[in-house]
Amino acid sequence: MANPLVAVADSVFPSLDPAKEALARVNAELKLAEEATPDKILAVAAEADGLLVTYGQITAEVIAGLKNCKVIGRFGIGIDNIDIPVATDAGITVTYAPVYCLDEVSDHAMALLLSLARKIPFANKRAAEGRWEMKAVTPIGRFRCKTMGLIGLGNIPQKIVGKAQAFGINVIASDPYCLDEVFNRLNVEKVELDDLLARSDYVSVHAPLTPETENMFNMDAFKKMKSSAFLVNTARGPLVEANDLAAALEAGEIAGAALDVMPVEPPEADNPLLGRDDVILTPHTGFYSEEALLDLQTTVASDVAAVLAGEAPKYPVKV
Repeated sequence: MANPLVAVADSVFPSLDPAKEALARVNAELKLAEEATPDKILAVAAEADGLLVTYGQITAEVIAGLKNCKVIGRFGIGIDNIDIPVATDAGITVTYAPVYCLDEVSDHAMALLLSLARKIPFANKRAAEGRWEMKAVTPIGRFRCKTMGLIGLGNIPQKIVGKAQAFGINVIASDPYCLDEVFNRLNVEKVELDDLLARSDYVSVHAPLTPETENMFNMDAFKKMKSSAFLVNTARGPLVEANDLAAALEAGEIAGAALDVMPVEPPEADNPLLGRDDVILTPHTGFYSEEALLDLQTTVASDVAAVLAGEAPKYPVKV
C-alpha cells in the first residue's frame, strides 16, 4: 500500500514522533483530529486506512463513517471506548497494548495504598500547617499479616502480588477467568468476590469496565467490607460509584479510599470525594512514565503498521 493515511482521534502525548517512526515502514501520513468528537474524528478518518485513539469514543456511528479503515489501534490497555463488535463486523482489526505500563500502574497502586494506610498526605498537610501531632494520625496498622484482595488477576495485579508480599501482606484474589495455575504460581488464594470483600484489609481494583462491572463498588459492596478496610482503584473510574463511596466513608463502612481514576474526569467541583482527609486522588497518572509513553506509542503504532503491511499484529483484540 502506497502512502496510507492514519488518522489520530486524540492524543495525550507531547509528541507523536515515536508513532510516526513506527509507521515509517509503510510510509504512512498522520492526521490529528482537532478534537475527539464524532464529526472531527471523521473529518480526518473517513478516508483513512487506519485510526489511532486514546480516549476518544469510537462508537458505531464513527465506525460506520470509516470508509477505508483496516485497523484501529488503541493507545492503552482498556478497549471500552471502542465498539469492538461493530468494528469486527466491519472487518476492522483492533489492536491495543496489553503489556504496557505494568510496572507503572502496579507501583502506583502500591504507592497509593502505602500513602493511604500510613496517612501520609494527611500527616503532611497537618505538618505543613505547623501541626506536628502524631496523635492526629492514629491509629495506623502494621502491613505485615494483613490481607490484600485483588479484584482481577491479570497482568497488572500479577505485578502487585510480589510487591505486596514483600511487605508481608497476604494476597487473595477474585478472578473467574484467570487460570488456577496462575494463582498457584503466585501463591495467591482464589476466592469468591463476597469472601474477598469480607476478608480484605486492602482491596485493589483491576477489573475491566463492562456492563456487569460498572458500579460494582456500590453501597452493597462497601457494607460487605471491613470498617477498617481501604479501597484502591487504578483501573476504571465507573467501577466505583462515587456518591456511594462518599456515603460509605461518612458512615464508617470503610476507612479510606485512594483513586487514580474517576467516573467523570476531571471530577466536577461538587464531587463529594474532593477534599476529604480519608481520600487520596491522583489525576489518572498511574500509567505514566517517560518510558511507558514510548512503549505505548511504539507498540500500538507498530501493530497498525503491521496490519497495513498485510501482516498479523502482535496484540490484536480477541473477540
